[in-house]
Amino acid sequence: MVETIALHTRLKPGTEQEYADAHAHIPAELVAALKGAGVRNWRIWRSGLDLFHVVDVDDYQAMRHALAEHPANVPWQARMAELLEVQDDYSGNDSGIPLVWELS
Repeated sequence: MVETIALHTRLKPGTEQEYADAHAHIPAELVAALKGAGVRNWRIWRSGLDLFHVVDVDDYQAMRHALAEHPANVPWQARMAELLEVQDDYSGNDSGIPLVWELS
């Protein structure tokens, strides 16, 4: 069963264009790593400095563990750490934002 995970991150002020530019050219190795870790889709919306992610993934915790030290993800996360207020080092047991309500 596919999990849908919502995440919230926040940009450092002044990094909006750099973040957009980085996401205009996602490295093919990173795309392959994400797909190999069970990611079906990853969407990001931005409102000011706030970023809202929706991830469709086979197993979110397994994906995080698979990518924690992945050679395609480590440099990407280092680059994102330069742009985000709080860096994600993939060491925790993050489970995303809890779902409050859904119209089905």
